[in-house]
Amino acid sequence: MATKVALHGVASRSGSFFRCAVIAAMVALPTVAMAQLLQPQQPSKVLSTDDGHGTLQVMHAGDATASERNSPKAALDANHQFDKDSGIAIRKLDGTQIENLVTLGKVWGFLKYYHPTITSGQQQWDYELFRVLPKILAADDRASANAVIATWIDGLGPVARCQACATVDKHDVQLSPDLDWIADTRLLGEQLSRKLQWIRDQGQIGNQFYVALRPKVLNPVFKHEPSYSDIPFPDSGFQLLALFRYWNIIEYWHPDRDVIGEDWDKVLATFIPRLALAKDRNGYQLQLMALIAKVNDTHANLWSSLAVRPPVGQCHLPVSLRFVQHQVVVTGVDDTPSNASTLKIGDVIARLDGRPIPALVKEWTPYYADSNEAARLRDMAMYMTRGPCSDVRLTVRRGDQDLQFKVSRVPLPGGHLAFAFHDLPGPAFRLLSPEVAYLKLSSASASQVADDIEQAAGTKGLIIDARNYPSEFMVFALGSLLVDRPTPFAQFTVGDLSDPGTFHWTPPQILKPKAPHYDGKVVILVDEVTQSQAEYTTMAFRAVPGALVVGSTTAGADGNVSRIPLPGDLFTVISGIGVFYPDRRPTQQVGIVPDVVVESTIEAVRGGRDPVLEEALHLILGPTTPQFQHL
Repeated sequence: MATKVALHGVASRSGSFFRCAVIAAMVALPTVAMAQLLQPQQPSKVLSTDDGHGTLQVMHAGDATASERNSPKAALDANHQFDKDSGIAIRKLDGTQIENLVTLGKVWGFLKYYHPTITSGQQQWDYELFRVLPKILAADDRASANAVIATWIDGLGPVARCQACATVDKHDVQLSPDLDWIADTRLLGEQLSRKLQWIRDQGQIGNQFYVALRPKVLNPVFKHEPSYSDIPFPDSGFQLLALFRYWNIIEYWHPDRDVIGEDWDKVLATFIPRLALAKDRNGYQLQLMALIAKVNDTHANLWSSLAVRPPVGQCHLPVSLRFVQHQVVVTGVDDTPSNASTLKIGDVIARLDGRPIPALVKEWTPYYADSNEAARLRDMAMYMTRGPCSDVRLTVRRGDQDLQFKVSRVPLPGGHLAFAFHDLPGPAFRLLSPEVAYLKLSSASASQVADDIEQAAGTKGLIIDARNYPSEFMVFALGSLLVDRPTPFAQFTVGDLSDPGTFHWTPPQILKPKAPHYDGKVVILVDEVTQSQAEYTTMAFRAVPGALVVGSTTAGADGNVSRIPLPGDLFTVISGIGVFYPDRRPTQQVGIVPDVVVESTIEAVRGGRDPVLEEALHLILGPTTPQFQHL
């Protein structure tokens, strides 16, 4: 497909949104390559244990040797009862069963991260869920289900009193686990509650089989989590396993769970029937998307399955769209002759195949995992015209006219959709005038930036355009040239392997001055494309004395990402560390709030103008600066 023309007539830099949303080089720490996130984690060996009579044999812990039972991964490698399927088919669920499954899901997750038999890797914990599920489903009431769970826990062996017990240094705790429920005897009964409290109180220091913290970065790595690529769907057991695995990872290892904005227990109860009763693979994936969207984290899409997120299809219209002034506006058009006389930059799309845009947004919203509305509408605009490889009817508002068009969709380029950055075309660095320097992060080079700053010497202001995704990690390479004293700009929170659910503050991140120093005014441009590493970079440059952030709400997803494998060879990710300002104000969901709010307008799109850049020029040169055009 020919090069697209992006917002304000700027040629777009194509690149999959996945790169912008998932790449993990977001902080001043070692980069996690995108390829590493894309590759499935190595599951334990999967073999059949069919006994020749159409049934699957149960391999109990006692069937293995002592050395096998005590070695890491032994349980995963030796236990194959449910390699083909879980053997659990649920046709309907009543209220009692859902309540009991909620309790099971929470207890299963608590034991996974707190019980020493599980944290030391002596059980294939996924398969233990399948063994106890039939008894929970058959329980007549809450008390009966609690008794089943208590007996199940006894089968894991006694939990000895800890000798070197884990303790939590409370002075640096930002977030504590919510474990009040294990003392709720009305929910659990006396016996089960007492067992869970004892297990909690015997915490071991830093011993986790299913979780590690990535060296130096300290975001969680979810290891020994098979993705079960060969399971046929529907499979109620594996579908519930996906829910329980994901729900508990959020409960214990998501640094921003306190700002999710949802009652997480209620989410569990709501999605038990939705996932358990999903009728096929696509239905299962859609329900997972809806679950993941409840976390309100732009990083956290079901990245393995975007092909089934609505709207679906192998083709799209050869245009770029953006929500501007709450309307869907054409910001770029394929420059092939066949489309030259149809849609034009600045057209407002009011209906797609007869359906008003607000109705489509409402229908699709549950499946879009985004931190805020700006990011959600950004993503919908990118996918909005995807569909069958056929014609689509459009109602278009062009000035005072309402027009009807029939436009042909074309195949998706490379099998995925591209998105446009909103920075200027051309070189990474330039002088817009003798008084104003400009640097865009999408192609800036850390090795070149000192030379750029030397060229900017003597200018009144430097505009740093972050309406894109950085091509390199620029925080310290550039930030150190903008400050004249050590300047803190961010603080992180990280999880605690010894106390799952606890997050601790880490020391502040600090810019240290280096030469050559730039002493002009610094203005950073942001909008809904500014995400993750771009947001973190903006945080750093904003700390420069006198710096201003200009633009609109950013995507609100920061922090190195952690990959979560899910049954069916699926995966999602979460923001793995908390990212805050030095005064401990949050950035997740909030994004980088501009000092000066400026948004594009439909008139500006039609005229090829950039109001955000214009405002930056006004702030540097004064309010009489003329409009800036860059067609």
